[in-house]
Amino acid sequence: MEPTGKTRWVIAEGYIPSGGIQGDRALESHETFCILNTGPEDARISITLFFADRGPVGPYTVTVPAERTMHLRANDLEDPEPVPRDTDYATVLESNVPVVVQHTRLDSRPESFALLSTVAYPAV
Repeated sequence: MEPTGKTRWVIAEGYIPSGGIQGDRALESHETFCILNTGPEDARISITLFFADRGPVGPYTVTVPAERTMHLRANDLEDPEPVPRDTDYATVLESNVPVVVQHTRLDSRPESFALLSTVAYPAV
C-alpha cells in the first residue's frame, strides 16, 4: 500500500491526570498516540514535548513497523525522562515516512471520567 499521512504532527493539548482508577491498566488515566504506518518502510518516530514553564524534552523515539499500527501511551515514555503527571504539555511527532496520528486521553478520575479522541494537526 502507498504511504498515507504526513511526516510532522502536532498535538497542542496534553495532560495526564495522576488520579483515577489504579491497578487496571485498561482504566488507568492515560494519553495515547495512535500511529498508523500504511507504507512499505518502517516509520522512525521522534517525539518532543513542550511545556509552559520549561524547555522541551525529547526526543523520545519509537519505530512503527511497515503496514502496522502502534498505540503508544505517553505514560510509558521514560527516556529521556518520564512524562510528568498533572502538567500541561504539547507534542510534536516527526517521522521519516508519512504516518497518521490520532490523540486519545482517558481521564478515569471519578469526578470527571471521560474519554476524548481527535486526529492530530498534520504540520507537513
